[in-house]
Amino acid sequence: MPGITTPLRERKSRRPTCLPNPPMMLLVGPEKSGKSYEAAAGSGSNLIGMTYWIEIGGSEGTADYYGRVPGARYEIVEHNGTYQDILDAIRWAVAQPPVNGKPNMIVVDNVSVLWDMLSDEQALYARRRAERNAQRDRRRGPSLNDPVVVDPDLWNRAKDRWGEVLWMLRRHSGPTLLLARQEVVTAFENDKPTRDKTRKIKAERNLPAAVDAIVELHAFGEAHLTGVRTLHWDVKPGQSMPFSDFSVDTLLRRLGFEEAAAARQVTETRPEAYLQEQDQQQAPARQQQDPARQGNAPQGLTGKQAVKLIHRALTDENTPLECLRALREEWGVRTLRAIPTETKMWGQTNADDLITKSLNFIEEQARKRAEEEEKGAEDGSGGENPRTTTPPATVEPEQAREHHEAPPAESAPAQPEQDPPAEDTPPPPPDPQAEEPPPAESPEDTSAAEEPQDRPQHSPEKPAPRKRRKDPMEIARQGLLEEAEIQARLKFTTARDHLQPIYEDGEPGLSKLRDYVKAQRAEAIALLEENDQPALADTYRRAPVPDLDLKKKFAPYFDSAPAGQ
Repeated sequence: MPGITTPLRERKSRRPTCLPNPPMMLLVGPEKSGKSYEAAAGSGSNLIGMTYWIEIGGSEGTADYYGRVPGARYEIVEHNGTYQDILDAIRWAVAQPPVNGKPNMIVVDNVSVLWDMLSDEQALYARRRAERNAQRDRRRGPSLNDPVVVDPDLWNRAKDRWGEVLWMLRRHSGPTLLLARQEVVTAFENDKPTRDKTRKIKAERNLPAAVDAIVELHAFGEAHLTGVRTLHWDVKPGQSMPFSDFSVDTLLRRLGFEEAAAARQVTETRPEAYLQEQDQQQAPARQQQDPARQGNAPQGLTGKQAVKLIHRALTDENTPLECLRALREEWGVRTLRAIPTETKMWGQTNADDLITKSLNFIEEQARKRAEEEEKGAEDGSGGENPRTTTPPATVEPEQAREHHEAPPAESAPAQPEQDPPAEDTPPPPPDPQAEEPPPAESPEDTSAAEEPQDRPQHSPEKPAPRKRRKDPMEIARQGLLEEAEIQARLKFTTARDHLQPIYEDGEPGLSKLRDYVKAQRAEAIALLEENDQPALADTYRRAPVPDLDLKKKFAPYFDSAPAGQ
């Protein structure tokens, strides 16, 4: 901190140990130059107890075969090829105790494949992020032929994962041998290619600075020492020198490994401490602001508030389904799942599951009303007193209170239980979501003298058969299936294959089908724009879900398409 001259804590100094660290060696060369062979032969050195071989990549696969090299003595540490499992294999090898009182050696074959994997990870993530951004902005996503730029933040993430591997290897108390490929490339001068050639290590560019010795194998048996950090060997810094008698055992002895320290003497940097420093500096200011902001700061959504919002959407007079879906979209599934709720009807659950149960409840009520209406039409009971019919989509007071768990101080007072309606009481309001009920048909006036008293007073003529009304839920499902068929045709696949992801657990519900079809719209719109159909793409973008006229809107496009599309 500026202005502070007194040390903040007590410190002490120490004299150097004059001991070399356990060496980290880098053996590089083109393919088939003998890197793995030299590593296998070096595992038989009497300076080490056991060698643990970690092979990365399946292009070479020499770890098992090179066990036949004379003097080879190592064990293979298996992994599943993922970054985390490779890192855990290194942890396991570092944690192994010395064998016969001698430190162990770790061989990583090879780090070029590891860096390629980390680069591929970020390339895949960059493409997925570009596709998500395109879907969010409702534009065409990148195709397989379109290049996707890997942003600097992703490259920094790859370097962090690479650095974690080296950090773990530096915790090893014995020697570490890293194998890497080397390529002969064109030399550049002032960002312009020249006629000269140079050798480049295929790995993260800071790797040469992280190791203690670099040996290049230009061909089998032709070794060159290009970099070393040692006082046990008379070499000229910055110059490459032939290494005629190269072997891993010889390299270890010339690096002074026989008198190396028990562990690497190093103090790692801690960039995360800067964040802690910032938090400590901002803590007094926050403590002063908290009392003033207490009571005014917006609070997160609580369980009682969530129940109140869901109850309000469930009892909406116009569009309860849309209100519930809008509530989920506003707060997000992840946030709602973390909010516990409790109701009398469904007990303890989270807010997202409560919305799902409410959606299913509305759909089930609508389905029952449609079935009762059809049954009444078939039985000729269309003229019954409307007061004896349950209000179509109005939730009963007892059910409404089961969603309303907020305390009286925060919500409106609970409605008392209503007595049965009197004879002259008007019927409750119908549900706007339900179909309009057919008009009541009154029987013809017939005197008691004309008809026996024990017969019901109705028209002797058989009423005309009433036209059966279609279930609105079935109409919506049919519209969604038609839209799914349109999407399948745009993707040149079958509707069955297109809907396969949501049919794995059986026939999906209407909400699940609607969400899936809606999620597939972005890809279908992108395909239309790619096929020079901007007007149709814009029409499809503005269409409601479901759109019962969507098939008619796409008919001219499919009729003009070549046969087979």
